[in-house]
Amino acid sequence: MPRQILVIDDEKSICSLLRQLFERQGYQVLLAGNGNAGIQLFKENPVDLVIVDLIMPEKDGIETIRELKLLDADIKIIAISGGGVIRPDLYLKLARKFGAIYSFQKPIQNDEMLAFVKNLFNPPTAT
Repeated sequence: MPRQILVIDDEKSICSLLRQLFERQGYQVLLAGNGNAGIQLFKENPVDLVIVDLIMPEKDGIETIRELKLLDADIKIIAISGGGVIRPDLYLKLARKFGAIYSFQKPIQNDEMLAFVKNLFNPPTAT
């Protein structure tokens, strides 16, 4: 069964880009345009990984991460951000404190994101 990834981002272009990137690699991708929709979709379709933007209307990424972790303490979350009122690296550090396992600053480097996700799902074995 293919791994499932939920992308939560209010930027349609980012959602489209990530969907194409991951579907080409055989992953199933679900999309949500805000934190509330993302939480609802996660409740209906538990996934293997959530990629969440930090600056969104209705429910920001930090709130979304906290709620996802309450629903499933083991869920893997990657935070992404282009910034906002403060520098993006500060938002991304905060996201890691609340449970994101990694963070990427926008614009996302596709190769780096894909390599991290592949490694997350198929970690190298020690010999």
